[in-house]
Amino acid sequence: MVNWLSGLFTLEVLVQVLDLLLVWFIIYKVLLYFRGTQAINLLKGVAIIIGAKFLSSVTGLVTIDWLLGQVISWGVVALIVLFQPELRKALEMMGRNLFRNKRLTRNPSEQLIEDLQKAILYMSRRKIGALIVIEDEDPMQQYIHTGTQMNSEISDQLLINIFIPNTPLHDGAVIISDFKIAAAACYLPLSKSDMIPKELGTRHRAAIGLGEVSDALVIIVSEETGAISLVKEELLHRDVSRDELHSLLEDYLVVDEDEKQQASGLKGVLQTLTSTFTSRGDHNG
Repeated sequence: MVNWLSGLFTLEVLVQVLDLLLVWFIIYKVLLYFRGTQAINLLKGVAIIIGAKFLSSVTGLVTIDWLLGQVISWGVVALIVLFQPELRKALEMMGRNLFRNKRLTRNPSEQLIEDLQKAILYMSRRKIGALIVIEDEDPMQQYIHTGTQMNSEISDQLLINIFIPNTPLHDGAVIISDFKIAAAACYLPLSKSDMIPKELGTRHRAAIGLGEVSDALVIIVSEETGAISLVKEELLHRDVSRDELHSLLEDYLVVDEDEKQQASGLKGVLQTLTSTFTSRGDHNG
């Protein structure tokens, strides 16, 4: 019995078990990453082909086995071409997590949250469409450059005036960086996910699109319903109440620096290992 147990836990067996676990972990993360995208249907097709290859090999169907082997060999190149957007996004995320900006984000003042909440609630009551981005660790410069540079102090009045309909800057997003309004009328990347509810329009799709490629907090006010939504990475908080808005702003914007320093190392490693994002307004809202 002892000899059997010692043989079971040899280094070679442990390495094989670890190898198998890593393979399943990678497969799980790949499926999780592509869930909700069109690529998942292609992955299902790949799984069917691999399963057919295994069955043909076991049953001795030589010709079919050879043919499927050729399909798999050349299919690797085809998959790289077909999955190019998703692969590029995954590599961008991995690079962003490996070489993440190490500067510490300041704790935003209560005034920032107060100004945001006042402006958002005012616009919600009057159904004024709005799209506000608050930069976190991932730089927003490429999106700031698409809009009108401002570098203005934040106030609820200024935010409201920017989004008043028919004013020059009301279309597009306001980006807040380093506790200032860096730019307005900015263009954001639109999500191509087919999992987004049909009733959500351009603003929501832009917010989700930015959440897919960055860690910024995005706040949306629907101009059709006045509903308030928040996007943070893969999370979409829809139709939040006044209390929920305040709670979420505090959760996402107020950071304890001691806790952040302790957690940042582990978070970076975990994000690098997983390298995964799951995709999650009204026609103008």
